[in-house]
Amino acid sequence: MKVVDILRVKGGTLFTITPDQPMAQAVTTMAEMDVGSLVVMEHGDLVGMLTFREVISAVVKNGGSVGSSLVRSVMDDHPLTCTPETEIDEVRRMMLGRHARYMPVLNGRTLMGVISFYDVAKAVVDGQDFENRMLKAYIRDWPVEENPESAGESKF
Repeated sequence: MKVVDILRVKGGTLFTITPDQPMAQAVTTMAEMDVGSLVVMEHGDLVGMLTFREVISAVVKNGGSVGSSLVRSVMDDHPLTCTPETEIDEVRRMMLGRHARYMPVLNGRTLMGVISFYDVAKAVVDGQDFENRMLKAYIRDWPVEENPESAGESKF
């Protein structure tokens, strides 16, 4: 299974922000859209990622509020990325290795979407459930030997 399979099911809704927008605006967007991340874009290029992790760190540093800080000062400016052709197992390893919950998907320089660790976990579980159902159906429909002698049984 590949990232493109997740994007096909998930759809292409993206929420972006620019690095020079105020954090207060970013937090409002995240709350209103009920999303845990925003892709930070500048002049059509991905320049960072803002997740609830960076927001919480910024709030703590600023004494409990976002203050007047800009997205640029808080964002992860080196987010993990993948392509639509990246295998799900590789994405899972990458996300676990960096404790990343969100990963932008790029086709060249074009942003195709964002996948979450939840999306990856769901794809893996769905794939395992399908394989499990197929194995159970195969076992249930196991061919029965018509000639008992060939099955190791004796006439005596």
